[in-house]
Amino acid sequence: MQLPQIGDWSSFAELSRLQQARLPAVLAAAERSPFYRKRGVVDLADQPLTTKQDLREGYPFGLLACDRADLATYHESSGSSGEPTASYYTESDWLDLAERFARKWTGITPEDTMLVRTPYALMITGHLAHRAARLRGATVVPADNRSLATPYSRVVRLLHDLGVTLTWSLPTDALLWAAAAQVGGYRDFPSLRALFVGGEPVSPPKKARIARLWGAPVVEEYGATETGTLAGECEHGTMHLWADRAVFEVQDPATGELRPSGRGTLVVTPLYREAMPLLRYAIEDEVEVAYRDCPCGWQLPAVRVLGRAGGDGPTQLGLEELVFSLPDDFGVWFWGALVDGDALRVEIEVADRWRAAATTTLTAALRTALPGFASVVVPAPPGELVPHRLLTAPAEVMKPRGLFRAGEDWDRALRYY
Repeated sequence: MQLPQIGDWSSFAELSRLQQARLPAVLAAAERSPFYRKRGVVDLADQPLTTKQDLREGYPFGLLACDRADLATYHESSGSSGEPTASYYTESDWLDLAERFARKWTGITPEDTMLVRTPYALMITGHLAHRAARLRGATVVPADNRSLATPYSRVVRLLHDLGVTLTWSLPTDALLWAAAAQVGGYRDFPSLRALFVGGEPVSPPKKARIARLWGAPVVEEYGATETGTLAGECEHGTMHLWADRAVFEVQDPATGELRPSGRGTLVVTPLYREAMPLLRYAIEDEVEVAYRDCPCGWQLPAVRVLGRAGGDGPTQLGLEELVFSLPDDFGVWFWGALVDGDALRVEIEVADRWRAAATTTLTAALRTALPGFASVVVPAPPGELVPHRLLTAPAEVMKPRGLFRAGEDWDRALRYY
């Protein structure tokens, strides 16, 4: 299967023609799955949305459009917005997935060593980065995520001792590594040239703070287990939808109208999907999509990901922007907030010397940004929100066994559970 590459089109009009030429094959593939065969397949413009609930009700193989023997992998989402959903891919699907992830403006090369710090479990994310790195010839360090075998102290040692050049993680993980490096006495990571991040919306101030901490650019991407990578950042800081590999629409939450651009919830139709075609799949993320020229010349729509749709009042992204707009000197990296009616409590980790200044500054910013809320800032000493023992814990790797010797740590031993 020939996949389009950036540069195969020179305008948004050519990009649209590329999408339209591919749609008949997409609709034909969808008709091979039990779900769409039962629902009926019509032109995309008249096709109803496919929802996460549809995927849940089709568990496990209700959307399978190929022979089981042709499947390469099976995955499930994290379930952060409800029950997990199933998804599956063929080897051809995986080429599309890996190529999309590898579209990093920094490049991924055989000279790179890439530390993958997202789950290698049922979610797709760790496997996706691993495949993309190997597709480009890079060495992979499979560090997994929140693993007893690879605690933060070990991650920092690997970053330092292996001369890791690229990383893939949640944005917050990069802050945890910085804290672990500080506690562990590591100060020099000269080989690191870029941090790839995804999995959570990240505000510009937080991205900038991470980049300054590590002295390397932070390159964001956006996607889902059900779809793989949907958007990536260009060198000018714009997030672009991979509209040569999928059709993107925005649904107005008030009217239900679907438009090619504007603000609303994202709807996606992958163009190169064998195992599990999706027609107008509702991602449930709120976005802003715009068709505008960018200095990168990619001629792909720009997107801002605003997080899960729904709800009024403070948002994680909005609060994060205020927290990370505090001066770097304050050293505020970790925070948490609780909303109770019109009361907002924000806790921050901050050293004693900056406690008063950070509290006053953030309180004023909150009251300006959220005048309808009674906001209070509660400072906490470093190590209270993110315990130092979490940053310094050694690896715990034991095989199940039944026989122990005097002096062994019986209580911490992993036996059969």
